[in-house]
Amino acid sequence: MLSPKYKLWHLLPFAVKYARLRLTRRPVLVNFEVTMRCNAACGGCDYWKTPATERANELASFVEAARAFDPMMITFTGGEPTLRRDLEELVAEVARAVPFCYITLLTHGGMLSIERAQRLWDAGLDSFNISLDFLDERHDTQRGIPGLVAKILALVPEMRSRGMAVRFNTVIRDDNLDAILPIVQHAHARGAGVNLSVYTDMKNGSKDHLIRGEQYARIEALVGDLLTFKRRHRGVITNSDWYLAQLPRYLRNEMPEPCRSGETTIHINPQGIVRRCPDFPADKHWREYNGYAPINCNACYYACRGEAQAPLALSRFQDLIA
Repeated sequence: MLSPKYKLWHLLPFAVKYARLRLTRRPVLVNFEVTMRCNAACGGCDYWKTPATERANELASFVEAARAFDPMMITFTGGEPTLRRDLEELVAEVARAVPFCYITLLTHGGMLSIERAQRLWDAGLDSFNISLDFLDERHDTQRGIPGLVAKILALVPEMRSRGMAVRFNTVIRDDNLDAILPIVQHAHARGAGVNLSVYTDMKNGSKDHLIRGEQYARIEALVGDLLTFKRRHRGVITNSDWYLAQLPRYLRNEMPEPCRSGETTIHINPQGIVRRCPDFPADKHWREYNGYAPINCNACYYACRGEAQAPLALSRFQDLIA
């Protein structure tokens, strides 16, 4: 879902930048992991175990890296980025430094008030990505934050009433297959969007919520429902048609193509070190980045895995126009 800050004519300079980045093999999307600290307690990751003392090792600015890469998209992520008290300043200086760049924030939403959302929006954010895996208290339990889902569901309409672009980041797990389509429908009813990914044990080895073989038929049916919804309501589900259609194939381990993470997307950690994927070790300073070769890895189905190999089909332009 595009931000209301952009008009149709903006597609041209964005398209030119995209073409330049692809021709020069530079990242289209740069993820700034501004902190690895987190105040949630999700079972699927260990960010919450990062000691508070790590705050002293976090970069005071990401603007130099932003200028050097000059990407088409930047995401402020973590950990939980709203733990950074200077997040507004980080966003503002990057937004001033990089023209024609779509800037987003990935947050669990637990520390996001309407006032802070407004400050971040005014600083230069183009959209907010709020994690949401259930529409009920199961989300609170999964994130370890009491009252979280109620807060999110109350906050999003306020944000939308002020013209802010919001989408839910939803992880498909073994225990929320019944919640996926309702989340999409909820987003549609409130003028929001949804981006889907699949649970992986790559973050900390926890296999608790991996999709099981006996659930593959339900996944096939869910994908069919999502594609049907998407074709009727373009602009709500931000995943490409191809990404969704290939999801069962990935789960059945029938995706032998090499992973191209690090080719169009990279992550830069709080110390300025690059990694190809959010779950790979950081290995070099961003100034030393010289690209990543495709690798044989099928451990996740993030966008940097699935969308990186999606063909440039007509449906992608339909999504963009919608």
